[in-house]
Amino acid sequence: MQYLMLMAKYLYVITLAFHEIACQQVMVEDSSAFSVQWTDLPISMAGELTAVKLLVRYLGYVKKCTLTLIRPVTMETGIEFLLFGTGLSLITFLHPVFTEDFATLRICGGFLVQPRQCNRGELRFGVEQMSGSVRISLQLSEFRPLILGNRSPSIIRFWLYRLTQAAIHRLVTVRFLSLLYRQLVGPSIRTKLVNVDVRAGKPV
Repeated sequence: MQYLMLMAKYLYVITLAFHEIACQQVMVEDSSAFSVQWTDLPISMAGELTAVKLLVRYLGYVKKCTLTLIRPVTMETGIEFLLFGTGLSLITFLHPVFTEDFATLRICGGFLVQPRQCNRGELRFGVEQMSGSVRISLQLSEFRPLILGNRSPSIIRFWLYRLTQAAIHRLVTVRFLSLLYRQLVGPSIRTKLVNVDVRAGKPV
């Protein structure tokens, strides 16, 4: 009996140690990129986290995880992701717009954006109260990557984007959410990615 109780307790701990991150990345009908990742935290563990603080944490994480190769810098006109030592802005955003649950960065230029589509797309950070939890999310929408070229990208361009820029964005975002979870809730045995369907499109 004691053995069974120990096994039950062990299995319960293992169940709690799994940390789920929902994820979807697709190229939608107009050939723009859509990407969303989120994780749910217990209300008691979310503390005073807000969309503003989530944005600040993310900008600091990008600089740290790239070893300062990419440096988010706040300018008079907005926020630029500068490539170290070049002054080249990979992606340029307008100043963030804040609502109760979200902080939104509108894309307005950058080397990685199609030149004629610089005023489209946004990166949104969310901290939403759910039923019994707090949902932390990052969503990239209407983004026009330079790699795709135009509204009718070739198969080569599509796979080049999928294997490079899209893969890097997913990796950075998932690791950021996983790190945030460990900082606020505690260590988990592993992160489990769960595919979700938010927007229709071709998976990238």
